[in-house]
Amino acid sequence: MNPFEGMGCSAAAVDLPMLGTAAHVPGWLCVEHPGAWGRDVIGDEVLGPEITAELAARTTAAQVRPTLIRRPGRNEFTGKRTVLLASSRPEGSWCERFEITDLRELFDIDLRLVDGPAPGIGARVDDPVVLVCAHGKRDQCCALLGRPIAAALAADNPGRVWEATHTGGHRFAPAVVLLPSGLTYGRVDVPAARTLLAAADQGEVSMTGLRGRGCYDPIGQVAEIAVREQLPPLALDDLTVTPAQAPAEDATLAGAALVTHRDGRRWHVTVRTVAAPPRQASCGGPAKPVTYLEPAAVEQLSAAAAVQAGCPSA
Repeated sequence: MNPFEGMGCSAAAVDLPMLGTAAHVPGWLCVEHPGAWGRDVIGDEVLGPEITAELAARTTAAQVRPTLIRRPGRNEFTGKRTVLLASSRPEGSWCERFEITDLRELFDIDLRLVDGPAPGIGARVDDPVVLVCAHGKRDQCCALLGRPIAAALAADNPGRVWEATHTGGHRFAPAVVLLPSGLTYGRVDVPAARTLLAAADQGEVSMTGLRGRGCYDPIGQVAEIAVREQLPPLALDDLTVTPAQAPAEDATLAGAALVTHRDGRRWHVTVRTVAAPPRQASCGGPAKPVTYLEPAAVEQLSAAAAVQAGCPSA
């Protein structure tokens, strides 16, 4: 018997830790589409077969996440679509904004540009942009829980907040992503959403509901948060994360990472996998095996130990 049967996926997952669950995304292509969305983020029923196939191939090749966005509340299509192109690299992240009138104009963009500095093809966006997942056809929790968050933030911050298609992790709805940093949050209420945006405006990181920073893989996300939780509040780019070796003799460990503070301090963080009772990953879906990640150990390294662990000297 499934004790979570009949629950929305977010209610069924309320006991699951969220560390390391941000989608690992180095770049974003967000395209305004104010009409109805299909189940797929980009699908034939939304953008048409010609656009869908080509855009899917290009975004996959460039490792860019395609996302449809719309302004919170009812709005009509004016013929112009806002496009956001963002790079969520650990350092030097950027976001640019421009408009198109024909979806084929997307094919004029070299999406590999997200690997480098801001290309200047649009207006630079200096204030953090908020994506709130409201993709009801993908999962009803995102629509029911996400839309009120988007509406509240948009009322306070006009032009900076967008409802978005699937950003990953609907079981943690309401799900919020900040661009260009890639900071990803879950289970936020309106006060927490306002707090995380206010912190981002100051170049800081709110820890409430933080799932991870999408520029890192799940192990790196857990490691960064584990170190942040041990220190006074830090700025966004005060820490950088690189892969490290985990002890081979411990089969429960999922991996390890080295976290480096800009002042030279370093930590070796090991991360383990923990099993939890099966439950649905999406509303109405079958119960599936569930695991989550948690820090196993956080060790601050001396200079000699950092070199031994594989970290280059400062």
